[in-house]
Amino acid sequence: MPENKEAGEYSPEQHKKRRKSKSNSPARKKKKSSKKKSHGSSSYEDDYNPRDYQRYYGDDRPNSDSYWNKYPRKDNTKVGQRYYDVPDNTKKKEVSSNKNDKEKSESGETTDKSVIKPRERKVVDMLTSKTGGAYIPPAKLRMMQASITDKSSAAYQRIAWEALKKSVHGYINKINTSNIGIIARELLHENIVRGRGLLCKSIIQAQAASPTFTNVYAALVAVINSKFPNIGELLLKRLVLQFKRGFKQNNKSICISATTFVAHLVNQRVAHEILALEILTLLVETPTDDSVEVAISFLKECGQKLTEVSSKGITAIFEMLRNILHEGQLEKRIQYMIEVMFQIRKDGFKDHAAVIEELDLVEEEDQFTHLIMLDDVKEANAEDILNVFKFDDKYEENEGKYKTLSKEILGSDSDSESGSGGSEDESGEDEDEEEVKDQGKIIDNTETNLIALRRTIYLTIQSSLDFEECAHKLLKMELKPGQEIELCHMFLDCCAEQRTYEKFYGLLAQRFCQINKVYIEPFQQIFKDTYATTHRLDANRLRNVSKFFAHLLFTDAIGWEVLEIMKLNEEDTNSSSRIFIKILFQELAEYMGLGKLNKRLKDETLQEHFAGLFPRDNPQNTRFSINFFTSIGLGGLTDELREHLKNVPKMVNLKLAANKESGSSSSSSSSSSSSSSEDDSSSSEDSGGTHDSDKAKKKKKKSTEKYQERHQKLNSKSKCQEKDKHKQKYAEKENDKKSRKENRRDNEKRSSRDYEWVKSRCEDNIHQLKNEKRVFERSSKRGSKSRDRGKGKEERRRRSRERQRS
Repeated sequence: MPENKEAGEYSPEQHKKRRKSKSNSPARKKKKSSKKKSHGSSSYEDDYNPRDYQRYYGDDRPNSDSYWNKYPRKDNTKVGQRYYDVPDNTKKKEVSSNKNDKEKSESGETTDKSVIKPRERKVVDMLTSKTGGAYIPPAKLRMMQASITDKSSAAYQRIAWEALKKSVHGYINKINTSNIGIIARELLHENIVRGRGLLCKSIIQAQAASPTFTNVYAALVAVINSKFPNIGELLLKRLVLQFKRGFKQNNKSICISATTFVAHLVNQRVAHEILALEILTLLVETPTDDSVEVAISFLKECGQKLTEVSSKGITAIFEMLRNILHEGQLEKRIQYMIEVMFQIRKDGFKDHAAVIEELDLVEEEDQFTHLIMLDDVKEANAEDILNVFKFDDKYEENEGKYKTLSKEILGSDSDSESGSGGSEDESGEDEDEEEVKDQGKIIDNTETNLIALRRTIYLTIQSSLDFEECAHKLLKMELKPGQEIELCHMFLDCCAEQRTYEKFYGLLAQRFCQINKVYIEPFQQIFKDTYATTHRLDANRLRNVSKFFAHLLFTDAIGWEVLEIMKLNEEDTNSSSRIFIKILFQELAEYMGLGKLNKRLKDETLQEHFAGLFPRDNPQNTRFSINFFTSIGLGGLTDELREHLKNVPKMVNLKLAANKESGSSSSSSSSSSSSSSEDDSSSSEDSGGTHDSDKAKKKKKKSTEKYQERHQKLNSKSKCQEKDKHKQKYAEKENDKKSRKENRRDNEKRSSRDYEWVKSRCEDNIHQLKNEKRVFERSSKRGSKSRDRGKGKEERRRRSRERQRS
């Protein structure tokens, strides 16, 4: 068949031959066979023969089968196999190893522990989903962890990793100034060396969310850095990278949060001051509104520490800020912030202390300071791979090492705090016991249990018919130790809320005090507290409370020693406390009677406790007590006080006389001693001076006599002066008495005059009233007469009308 012939040059016979050859071509045959075999069980690869397609895959082409050689068809290929880093030398051994693994998996044994078993996959998938995993309670998580027997397996390590992450986040979120020591100890119990990436990440996130607690987080980092410096260095590097990232992106919020954290780390001596000066110079060299604002916020936090450590560096920074302020190219707001910063520096950063006393937990000797420069930190130093789970071949060994290390750290801390000289092993054991005890205790800060207890006590009281039934029900409650005072408070509160006092509450409190002596002390303490806060009670509550305690005192449910808190004088009492004492003693007198009450108050064993109610130290306080009890109708209790008050002037005179006698005797003894000393001196002079003349002796005698005469005259004058003073005092008293009598007479005269004047006025008023009464009676009579006349006229008219009708 010629190759270059056109379609029109073929004859009809040649056309028939061409059609037959096309129908017998391999492509047509392939189509027919595929249609037939589509319903059969044979595969496509069995019928495939590249020689049938010589047009595309001829023998003369060298790369005819290159596509199938490049991408061979295999059933055992795994998705993402190129990421498993399988070396070429081991590809040949895969087939044999897969067979062995299948055999071992069927028998229950696995060679590679990093691979998670299918049974354990469900547990791991629950924890590691996209949303952070479903919430699993801690108890259930522990059960799931306990179900995995092999602690070195990947599933167990993954569950432990998730538990570590949750515990670290929980502790960081709960930290504050009051519990920072407890949280630091709890964190040291966890393996923070393995989870150092998680710890740094959670601290940075918590600080960015709540910048006001930056000093607390910095103190925690300082504590951890003193034990594990590599953790502090990692966190500091991440903060520097975060600042550099925010500075490049012009993100002011990120820069402020990172710089404040770095500033507090400088204050805690975790970071060196050179890092702070580098950040400040970077922010102030090319000033913008945002960069200067970040620099000022940074200076406020660590300015005090920088002035202490490097005064020259901080002065250079402030000079640059002064130049920026003089240029005036920034906003008015930023200029005002710079002026405020200069004022804060002038005041010595008193409102921006570097470290407060509560957060100064680490000493300078124990702290490790990191010298990190801005240019030295790169992205690779962040070590973000530490935030992700990684299988550990020596997991159990590393966990054991960390446990021993944490015991040593916590043991040394407890020894240094307590100052005990015991060994480290003993301290470790004691700490373990204390930790177990502390973990067993649950502190209820919400007071839900207390509110529930008070509710049940109140409902029990209200649902009881009498006090005996109520006491029986409350005793069945089996209160915990320390809850007795709450029961006593509920009795008093329920009694105070009533409109009038009900004896039910007094009998109930009496029954509890008589059953168990534990309740006596709480009631006595409540009595003292109530008396100290009587000014907070209104009149109704004050009456009910005083009657309640009067019942307890009358029945001797509580001791009478509680009355020692009462001091009945004008200074130590107010109106409410006086009302309380009044109602209390009136109720006691009503219950006991005045005779028994007086006998109890005169008991010698209780006189010390009643010294405040019946004072004898000052006559003024004694009169106040007497007047108070007489005004409330209990003057019979003050008989001894009145006798004491009568005897007080005599006692005072006796004391004055005794003082005078002692003064005169002392003066006479001093004069005699002086004369004797002079005689001794003269005799010694006479004996010593043999050459003195007799005239000198006579002169000395005369001088001594004159001295004695003068001394006697002075003594007599002093006595006369004292007598004159007594006479003057007596005269003044008599004059006072006379003036009082005259004043009384004048007052009586005035009162008599006033009485007469009032009497005359009353008589005039009476006379006037009588006259008005007479006038009223007359007018009433006239009106009645006129009414009678009117009635008569009407009757006459009516009669005349009747007559006319008839």
